[in-house]
Amino acid sequence: MRTVSDAFLRTLKGSHRMVARARVCSVFQTGTSPVTSADLQIFDGMVTLDAKADARASLSLTVPPGLWPIFSTDPLAPYGNEIFVERGIYYNSTSTEYVPLGYFRVQGTDQDNADRGTITITGVDRMQAIIEARLLTPRQYASGTTFSTIVNDLVLEIYPSAVINYDDATNVSTLTRSIIVEEDRYGFLLDMARARGKLIYFDGAGVLQIVSPPPQNVVVYEIELGKGGSLVDLRRALSRDGTYNAAVALGEGGDTATPLRGVVTDDNPASPTYFNGRFGKVPQFFSSPFINTQAQADAAAAAILASSLGLPYSLSAEAAVNPALEPYDVVRFAFSYTEAAQRHVLDVVRIPLTEQPTLSVDTRQQSITLVS
Repeated sequence: MRTVSDAFLRTLKGSHRMVARARVCSVFQTGTSPVTSADLQIFDGMVTLDAKADARASLSLTVPPGLWPIFSTDPLAPYGNEIFVERGIYYNSTSTEYVPLGYFRVQGTDQDNADRGTITITGVDRMQAIIEARLLTPRQYASGTTFSTIVNDLVLEIYPSAVINYDDATNVSTLTRSIIVEEDRYGFLLDMARARGKLIYFDGAGVLQIVSPPPQNVVVYEIELGKGGSLVDLRRALSRDGTYNAAVALGEGGDTATPLRGVVTDDNPASPTYFNGRFGKVPQFFSSPFINTQAQADAAAAAILASSLGLPYSLSAEAAVNPALEPYDVVRFAFSYTEAAQRHVLDVVRIPLTEQPTLSVDTRQQSITLVS
């Protein structure tokens, strides 16, 4: 969950005044206080954060008529301008707290009833430029090249001023053999990150994060029924789709060494997805030349399994809007007076940019342990 004050979390669960901002940035910037070239009046809008999407964050924004781009330098022209979006709480005339939701490149604009109708903008976060920028010729990285050298080469070529954050010493790990990237810049970066058990995404402040998934046993927020609670509506479903109970991460062992193999299973006999139980054996596989040690193979397998392990049980909930929530956050849901509370991992978070009273999330139950 993004960092917010205790006052912010307390205020969310009571009557409060929401605020949202959408500002156009004509030059690349990072952080929560960019220099902007235009402020947009928000008629409607939604930011969607999806754990499984290549570009984690996307934007749909409706603004007033009169802003249709005529020239390539106009604010809403889809030639590289970004829209920095925030949602927050207005406390009083001297105090407002915003949560940054991201920098979104203008991907397209649409207007019905031209030139009098409202304009709808679609946007995607900065990863989209990495995805689109396929290499024109293959590129080789020699044995001994550090992780950060490769990332810098592939990312800073697209965003020379990008800020890249690591949560450990992954950046100084090195290749043990020469590797060639053919053309898929993003696929190569994603492969590198997954081989180290890392997520790779641009956060709300525009920083490229290469970090481990957050702890899946730590509840960061509670959504409850009743007085003082924030739950409005909830739908639930059971499905085996996308549920695995084992992960195998394969590396390369070199010319004479045995290829590396990391195997992690749901080994809890009390779990309904126990690998040797009635659920059945449902492994998923990942192979990468970036897995160079047994420790890396084990870490990659554990991270891959953590992203899909859990009861074949999903919730789609509507609750009072907390714009600080993100994919992979663990949330405690107390949605019944007769059933015990459950701990779920957020997969998709949809944050409205208007006074629409609820956000929508899709989740999966991570543990059979009921949290009271």
